[in-house]
Amino acid sequence: MTYHIGDIIEGTVTGIQPYGAFIALDEETQGLIHISECQHGYVKDIHQILHIGQQIKVQILDIDEFTHKISLSRRTLVENPTTTERYRRKYYWTSRDEHTGFKPIAERLPIWVATALEELVNE
Repeated sequence: MTYHIGDIIEGTVTGIQPYGAFIALDEETQGLIHISECQHGYVKDIHQILHIGQQIKVQILDIDEFTHKISLSRRTLVENPTTTERYRRKYYWTSRDEHTGFKPIAERLPIWVATALEELVNE
């Protein structure tokens, strides 16, 4: 069978390594899903996402012209969760009531400079 970049096909997981999973596309053709292409975000353990014998849909990302190795992705077929509201919240770690800005630094800077100069002179 002839495959093209961008094709979406179903395959079978035939092997799993720490760096990714091997997918049989047909009887003669195999491709690799790199661990970073399994899903959006960090993947701690690929075995929690895929298992041998599992049927999955994948998209062809690249076909090496010389080695004929096929790079696959599951991530391109799933909506990116970072577009949800949960990830757009802003968290403020300082009090909004006080507007000190750089005032504490400006107050301490002369002391820091004097201490640094004294340490340089005493060396």
